[in-house]
Amino acid sequence: MSKSSVAVIQMAVDPVSRQHNWQQAETLIRQAAAQGAQIILLPELFEWRYFCTEQDARYHALAEPLAGHPAVQHFSRLAAELQVVLPLSVFEAAGQARYNTVVIIDADGSVLGHYRKTHIPDGPGYSEKFYFNGGDTGFKVWSTRYARLGVGICWDQWFPESARAMALLGAELLCYPTAIGSEPQDATLDSRDHWQRTMQGHAAANLMPLFAANRIGSEQGRDFSQTYYGSSFITDGKGAVLHSAGRTEQAVLVQAFDLAALAAVRASWGVFRDRRPDAYAPLLTLDGHTPVPAAG
Repeated sequence: MSKSSVAVIQMAVDPVSRQHNWQQAETLIRQAAAQGAQIILLPELFEWRYFCTEQDARYHALAEPLAGHPAVQHFSRLAAELQVVLPLSVFEAAGQARYNTVVIIDADGSVLGHYRKTHIPDGPGYSEKFYFNGGDTGFKVWSTRYARLGVGICWDQWFPESARAMALLGAELLCYPTAIGSEPQDATLDSRDHWQRTMQGHAAANLMPLFAANRIGSEQGRDFSQTYYGSSFITDGKGAVLHSAGRTEQAVLVQAFDLAALAAVRASWGVFRDRRPDAYAPLLTLDGHTPVPAAG
């Protein structure tokens, strides 16, 4: 399909009511669809307060298997009704493992597959390693009804290798559901501009539009309050920001793209033609010198 329209949803999350968060997300998805959006992105872990601010084993109970997952079932029905694609962020239980996962729901309500977050942060206010195993799916791209979609999750967005891998796998659009805001160890640290510029660089380097959805509002954890800075945005194929939400307001941002025109620009620019994988051996190491042993 040559034309595709995307939307990002920016919303606050109710700390106690999953049903409220579903209802709010559904209302905003309907607004985006009414504006012509075909691929609609919600923030990371939108069903719950961002519980990773502290290490509390009780939150492990929120994880559920993908088979029969109530959020996947609910939003699959909505996707089919509205004929939209929904990359849906959920907390997945798989045996004894727990994953930060995005399920790709196509426009007929079918589930195309899932991606498990590769890069898991571990710092003040973002103690995700306590909750999530490192993803084992590798980076993936899905041929949805409206575009070939690459999806990373929050911390993945800081790694250029993530975006490049999805581009090489054939993505036409890149998206990142996100939960990011204040840093409890340093009240003066504001990563918002750095966060946006990093992803703008991924879009520019891969000549590919990118869109990111963040949450807003302050959420009280056990030890401190965390404030999320919104600023969800959509870029063009050269990294320029086309739409950006503010820090505090709920928002629905929509943008249409001509995928054939974007593909022609990528082909003519030569970035993928002139790649030299034989020269990139340091990328397969942690220290720049020693190859990482093969898994297994």
